[in-house]
Amino acid sequence: MTTTIFRAAALVAFAVALTACGETATSDQTVRKTDSPAYQGAANPFVADGWKPGDASSWEQQMRTRAQGQNEYSRTTGG
Repeated sequence: MTTTIFRAAALVAFAVALTACGETATSDQTVRKTDSPAYQGAANPFVADGWKPGDASSWEQQMRTRAQGQNEYSRTTGG
């Protein structure tokens, strides 16, 4: 009788351990739309100042400004 209880407890512990190690697929939940141009963007309060969603020229200007800020040659001073 104690062997049956021990086996049942071991089986339950094994099933719990296998359930805890399971991983759910997240690829279906994070679908990204790529059919719209990048400059369409999001109209939310977290966009960069000076950028107007839907305006391609302001998006390009914002990208140029951002890239120039990451340019090491323009950030360092000579001498």
